[in-house]
Amino acid sequence: MPDLSIESNYKGLIVGVDEAGRGPFAGPVVAAAVMVDQSKIIPGIKDSKKLSKAKREELYHQITQNYLWAVGLVEAQEIDAINILEATKKACIEAVAKLSMQPHIVLVDGNMKFNDSRFISYVKGDDRSLSIAAASIIAKVTRDRIMSAIHEEFPNYGWVNNSGYGTKQHLDAIKKYGYTPYHRLSFKIRKF
Repeated sequence: MPDLSIESNYKGLIVGVDEAGRGPFAGPVVAAAVMVDQSKIIPGIKDSKKLSKAKREELYHQITQNYLWAVGLVEAQEIDAINILEATKKACIEAVAKLSMQPHIVLVDGNMKFNDSRFISYVKGDDRSLSIAAASIIAKVTRDRIMSAIHEEFPNYGWVNNSGYGTKQHLDAIKKYGYTPYHRLSFKIRKF
């Protein structure tokens, strides 16, 4: 279970950052930054991939009501222009920049390198850091909501269920209906 042991190694204002949507063929990459209030620990926070949709929604509500947070996102066209790694880093930086209080330390899930020395990456950070795990929930719920909204515009691709990943339904829809403005054309989408 994630806890505050990583956070306890640092002084000052600390935020956790995680992203959702690096791998899908469609939609934005979304990053969230969360500053956990250590006097209000919310039970049940863990890596968003290990939670049911209902539990993620419940925790999203609690996190957004009790902690300082912000999101950043980069759309498909920009992902195509700068590549998914740079787009992910840009979304992370944007999320931190949008916070009403700027942190001294930014704990990031994964192994990305940033030019800003405040950003410190931790592999499997969403399993270890409560701040990063909280950010993973905000990023995932935010992105899922975006994909559900654009599903209304393009319902044939099944984005409300597959979040833009390359499921059979999604690939069959690309074959039948072609690409949308939300597709990442630089991704190696299976050729037909």
